[in-house]
Amino acid sequence: MALSVTVLLIVLTCVLSWMAMHNARLMDRLILWPPAIQRQHQYDRLITHGFVHADLQHLLFNMITLYFFGRLIESFFAQYIGLVGFALFYLSALLVAILPTYLRHRNDARYRSLGASGAVSAVLFAFILLKPWSMIFVFFLPVPAIVYGIIYVGYSFWMDRQGTDNVNHSAHLWGAGYGVLFSLLLEPRIAGAFMQQLLHPMG
Repeated sequence: MALSVTVLLIVLTCVLSWMAMHNARLMDRLILWPPAIQRQHQYDRLITHGFVHADLQHLLFNMITLYFFGRLIESFFAQYIGLVGFALFYLSALLVAILPTYLRHRNDARYRSLGASGAVSAVLFAFILLKPWSMIFVFFLPVPAIVYGIIYVGYSFWMDRQGTDNVNHSAHLWGAGYGVLFSLLLEPRIAGAFMQQLLHPMG
């Protein structure tokens, strides 16, 4: 069986998340906590926060999404940058997605953030760019990927402005944008193929 970076990322995330859920010291060390970066220079937190999750539901949602969409994106990216390149794309997506949040809260000792959502959003939107009319099942209802993407971005933008929950919607948005930009820089012809698919959904 061929090596799957996506599966390895899922296994690593599940193991670390499970350990951190049962070990407060480990969670405190891996989570994004701005003062630890600002004062103690623990820059690794800009990556490690993506390998721990608040609870089992949070973990399962991200990892199921990564499993279904990550394998196709891994296969596509590997043609250009190899499996290591895909792994670096995922890690860099964690970094890019969280940086605006860190800069906004770098002096806020009360702020914490965790979860793979930023990188998962990057993978998901790379998939949407490649297959905009593929069906994504949302609460068991089939929704075209492009429609889901529009709703996802709109909802994340609105909720980020509201700031009424504990979800880092900013990371979702930056991750999604990074996934699209990275894909287009990797293979500029995707843009034309994307437009053709949009105009010919039954093609």
